[in-house]
Amino acid sequence: MYELTQEEFEDAVEAALDAIPDEFIDELENVVFTVADEPSPEQLDAVDDAHAEVMGSEVLGLYEGTPITQRDSFYGSGELPDVISIFKGPHERCFGLGEPDEAALSIREQVRRTVVHEIGHYFGNDDATLRALGY
Repeated sequence: MYELTQEEFEDAVEAALDAIPDEFIDELENVVFTVADEPSPEQLDAVDDAHAEVMGSEVLGLYEGTPITQRDSFYGSGELPDVISIFKGPHERCFGLGEPDEAALSIREQVRRTVVHEIGHYFGNDDATLRALGY
């Protein structure tokens, strides 16, 4: 299994965010992005109730928050930021197979897809819609 360094993985997430059109990035409000090696036990427990990018038993990314389509007029009066987490270990286990160059490219491509998928949840899209769009 091919593994990216922490810096390489963070760079892949940053590149994925940089590729998002400005009109979408400009609409992101009260949301932070995190990178973690693995989902926490609490995040794993929340997967059934949360917006997650899952492959088999692996959680690639997770959106925790209130999608903008569900925010009411009281939103914004003290809420903690929404969180989009992208997980390194699951990406490597699912996509880090094969020759090193191909595996690194595969991981980076899936990171891009995961970032887009989780941003899609922020905008209120469900998994069926995101999958129909290729994410």
